[in-house]
Amino acid sequence: MNRSRDQAASETIDLTEPNFGAALVGNQGLVLVDFWAEWCGPCRAMAPLLEELAEASVGRVTLMKVNVDENPGLAARYNVRSIPTILFVKNGQVVDRVVGAAPKAVLQAVVTARA
Repeated sequence: MNRSRDQAASETIDLTEPNFGAALVGNQGLVLVDFWAEWCGPCRAMAPLLEELAEASVGRVTLMKVNVDENPGLAARYNVRSIPTILFVKNGQVVDRVVGAAPKAVLQAVVTARA
């Protein structure tokens, strides 16, 4: 799986068309899939919150990111029309989604309910 230098330290996994399915199917626990773009201010604001949630839930939650500019097919496949969009995936199935910038408490509630 591709990991950028900046994201390797926090164990965030960059998803692309070729590795998307295998990354989700091969993962135990809850996966937060962050659909984002570099030019998106709300996406940049959400990134540290998502990393905190993943770090606080090591072993139960994995953070993965999809750059929508580089992977428009994945965004289309999951009907992502606004960013940031966070999909919550468990056992390869989308079990919840949050669209737009959301407070940490909202994200934590979904993680607690789904993890």
